[in-house]
Amino acid sequence: MEYFSVNAERFLSDLHSLRGFGKCGNGVQRRAFSEADIAARDWLAGRMSAAGLKTQIDPVGNVFGLTDGASLLLGSHSDTQPEGGWLDGALGVIAALEVARASAEQDGPPISVVSFQDEEGKFGALTGSSIWSGKLSLQEADKIISADGARFADERAKLGDRISGFVEPARFTGFLEMHIEQGPVLDEAQEAIGVVTSIVGLRQLQITVEGQQNHAGTTPMASRRDAFMAAAHFAVLLEDRFANVVTPRTVWTIGHVRVEPNAPSIVPGRAIFTLQWRDPDFDRLERIEKVIVETLRDAATETGCTFRSERLRKDLVPMPMDTRLEKACAEAAEKVAPGRWRRMPSGALHDASNVSALMPVGMLFVPSINGISHSFEEDTAEEDLVTGLNVLAEAAMRLSRPA
Repeated sequence: MEYFSVNAERFLSDLHSLRGFGKCGNGVQRRAFSEADIAARDWLAGRMSAAGLKTQIDPVGNVFGLTDGASLLLGSHSDTQPEGGWLDGALGVIAALEVARASAEQDGPPISVVSFQDEEGKFGALTGSSIWSGKLSLQEADKIISADGARFADERAKLGDRISGFVEPARFTGFLEMHIEQGPVLDEAQEAIGVVTSIVGLRQLQITVEGQQNHAGTTPMASRRDAFMAAAHFAVLLEDRFANVVTPRTVWTIGHVRVEPNAPSIVPGRAIFTLQWRDPDFDRLERIEKVIVETLRDAATETGCTFRSERLRKDLVPMPMDTRLEKACAEAAEKVAPGRWRRMPSGALHDASNVSALMPVGMLFVPSINGISHSFEEDTAEEDLVTGLNVLAEAAMRLSRPA
């Protein structure tokens, strides 16, 4: 078979139906294991079954729709950030469902579907695919406590009798994930498709600054060991020292700050913040970390406060896409959107990074309007969503042919 056609109207209808689980204004609040998330997983399982796929929910909430025998696996995730967009992850799951469904209806190649759990990091990011890929044991995961105090073991227990065993990865020949870009490159260039070449590496620390809690009205400025001001001093030092190390593709973020005791009339005695950095080059990740360590030491000396750091998660190394899958995606993009696509790295993390430990992986991007994601404002034009669906279907067809 040379070609099978997808149903764009059915695809968009399912995409909007999934949006209804946790809908909040233009966006979605569907955190992992929330009531909305579990309801969405039940709905997805039903849609997969209706498409003739065998549904299996594993012990951590990953939802699979399986064909018989060896197959290509397509999918992404369906959980969201606390204030998330309606397409982040969901697009890849529903596009995968439509491609698998259309292929089965037209005697096309065997295609299976997955929606991974907790890609968005309630318990550390990429949780479901980390466990499935063997990078994180279930025993270790069960001990993880989220920022709101929930234990992973207790949260997954909410799945009850829905769960069965883990799906055997060896049954899949490869994995394709379609996603919104979550950045401005395609939108600004007015291009329709990004063929991903690699996924960046990531490291993340939690840094605790210990100063001296004291009265805000009676403690002279020169006598203070203000933990928040020390943290701010570190941040300023760091940006200056990164100047000769980073490139335009390097990003770093202090994204979560907590001050204790967090009262207007008390000099903070403790500040806790996260520091995350990403880069596609492993050696640069190493050099950045050395700068961070040196800056922590110097900030402690200059402020009189104590700085302590600990890793929040295992490092994620930069991950190139499989050559054959990337080639199939590029050929599909040129056929469906000739001259309106590009090869590009991914600055965001994706489940494909973990799945690459099990099988060949490839990724496709569609544009994000104004480059906005992880926000209720996130959106993509329907025309671009459908173009992405057609490229995914074409890539899946090409990968079904003998190498």
